[in-house]
Amino acid sequence: MPKAVKGVLVECDPSIKAIILKIDQERHDYIVEDLDDQTLVIKESQLPGLKERLDKVCTQIEVGRPQPFNRITQILVDTQQMPDESGSD
Repeated sequence: MPKAVKGVLVECDPSIKAIILKIDQERHDYIVEDLDDQTLVIKESQLPGLKERLDKVCTQIEVGRPQPFNRITQILVDTQQMPDESGSD
């Protein structure tokens, strides 16, 4: 006898969908059906856990991405000349 699973329709950008697909590859706990390039059906009971994992992954991506101010600071540090150690001024 077929078993019904409660699902939630999730529409997102293809980039977010790719992350969700990657998360689901580990244990296949989240996705009920992959409908198109922007739409998935997610198990309703697993939605809070998926949101938590997705937030964690997105935070890691943002932390790894240089922010404009940090990038400018790094450029300034990289272009500073080291003092001459020969002792001559």
